[in-house]
Formats: sequence, C-alpha cells, structure tokens
Amino acid sequence: MQTQAVLSAWGDILAGRTPALSIELTKECPLRCPGCYAFDAAHLGNGQVLRDLSDFRGEALVGRVLRAVDERAPRHVSLVGGDPLVRFRELESLLPQLLARGIFVQIVTSAFRPLPESWRNRPRLQVVVSIDGLQPEHDVRRAPATYERILANIRGQQIVVHCTITAQMLSRADYLRDFIAYWSANPDAKKIWMSVFTPQRGADLPEIPSAAGRRFIVEQLLRLRTEFPKLDMAASAIEQLLAPPASPEECIFAQTTTCLSADLNTVISPCQFGGSPDCSRCGCIASIGLAALGKHRLAPGVTVGALFQGSLAVGKQVRRARRVLAGRASAAAKAASAGLD
Repeated sequence: MQTQAVLSAWGDILAGRTPALSIELTKECPLRCPGCYAFDAAHLGNGQVLRDLSDFRGEALVGRVLRAVDERAPRHVSLVGGDPLVRFRELESLLPQLLARGIFVQIVTSAFRPLPESWRNRPRLQVVVSIDGLQPEHDVRRAPATYERILANIRGQQIVVHCTITAQMLSRADYLRDFIAYWSANPDAKKIWMSVFTPQRGADLPEIPSAAGRRFIVEQLLRLRTEFPKLDMAASAIEQLLAPPASPEECIFAQTTTCLSADLNTVISPCQFGGSPDCSRCGCIASIGLAALGKHRLAPGVTVGALFQGSLAVGKQVRRARRVLAGRASAAAKAASAGLD
C-alpha cells in the first residue's frame, strides 16, 4: 500500500468517514456455489436473504450507486454481488464516472462472461476473478463459470486470481502448489490471492478447514510465496491466519469498510460476511492483510493498530458531533419555517 494512500485513509478515519465502500451491485448470480457467504441465510440478518431484496438496473442503478458513493466519499470501492457482470451494461456507464472521481475500483466476479476490452490496463481499476481450486473441483462448484469459459473471458486482461481455500483442497499435499503454479504460468493473471473459508459461528460445513488444516495452509503459503512471485501475500499476513482479529471491533478491515447490499440501503454488518462470522476462523485476505499492517511498529511501544484505534475513537466523536449539529440545524430550520407560517 502506498504511503500517500495510507495517510489519505487516515485523514478519512479522523474525519469520521470510512475510506472503503463495498457494494453488492446485484442480487443476481448465475452460479450456485456451495458455501457462498453472500447467499448464506445469516448474511443480512433479520430473516432476510439477498434474493429477497429489491435491486436496480439501468440508469436507476447507476444513479443510486453514484449517490451512495458521493454521500460517503470513499477512496476505494469494491463492486461485488451476486455477480457484478450480470449488470455489465450498467458497469460500462458506472466505471468511467467512478474512476473520474479519483476512486480506486475493484470488481469481484466469476468471469462467467467476457471482460470488456475497455477494462484492460485501466488505471485505478482492478478485476478480481474468484476461482475455486483446480479445474475438476472448480467446474463442479462453479458451473457455468468453468475454467474453459474463464480462460476465454479473461484473455488479454490482467486479472487478480482469488481462491478461497476449503477443506476439500487439502485432500492432497501438493494441491495448493499445483493451483498456484497453474495460475502463475497464465500471462493473463498478474497476481494471486488466497483466503481461507470463513464460517458463521456454530456452522459445521465441509468447506471449513480444521485447526491442523489451517496450520498446513500457513506452512504451504509461506513456502510457496518464495517460489511463485505472483502469490501476492506478505509472510506477516499469511501468519495472521493463525491469529486473526478476535472480533469485528479489532478488525481494521471491518472498521474501515462500509458494506451495502443490493437495495443500496441495507448495511451489511459487522463486515462483508454479515451475520455472526466466526472471527476465530476468519481467513479473509483483507482482514489478515490489514491485521499484519496493524502489527507494524512505528516507534517503541507504538503500533499502527494502536494508532488506528485511537484515530477511530476520534472519528467516532467527530461523527457524533456532526449528527448533533445536523439535528440542531434541522430543528432550527423547522422552527423558522413554523414562524413564517
């Protein structure tokens, strides 16, 4: 992360704003992936599921997204889903307007349809393609976004490959190496990120790696990052998989990212997973990456994380004061209007 970006984000936190915004652009997805957190029954809470929400299309979607962005003034916007490519026509209108605002935009997709030529090498745009392991397993879990289709749809682009490691991928010792080697050899993949499946509290799913499995994952990734430069994960971040943030309140990613669902009104909390995520088994690459940054010492006894928590407390006070002032201004306007009547 560039120093200027960190300082800018810090200014947002002190001003009571969250520097990152994640938007579920649509509730629609052509895939039915086992273990998908977005369609989990606990994701939105209150008995709602993603497909129950109203979502938008056309100019209504573009306008509402831009309004949400302008109200929050984030520096980083992630467009997720569903699958954002379901709304590819709207994306073609939306992206230039977001990028013109100086925002870094990340699109997370299954690449079930071709990536537009206009996205190639575009500054401040990052396309992340989710891939569930090697072809035999991926094609079963992710049809119709099969390897054959992904390889055709990303040709000529420079994507980030993101794989969420599940227990099934640990069935043989060299599985992770084979996956990373395969995508390292692909010229259309510029980097590779690996997360670990994160369950809700109390969940007992076949995708959840055991404690021994997590230790094996860490050992493998620490070794593989030196063998394959495209595996874009610092050793300190990988090691955080064994000691993730204990709660959303301690998670820098959760505290600096606002997550909106497809109706562009429902806030997903406490983080992108929603519901009650099991933080003790969190494997989110963003969470562990920022947790590692938080451990960095700025001076003896002073870490980035400690400074962040102090800044966050200041930001909350600023936000509270802003609400009070807005309430007083509204009350004064009403009183003045009543006096005129």
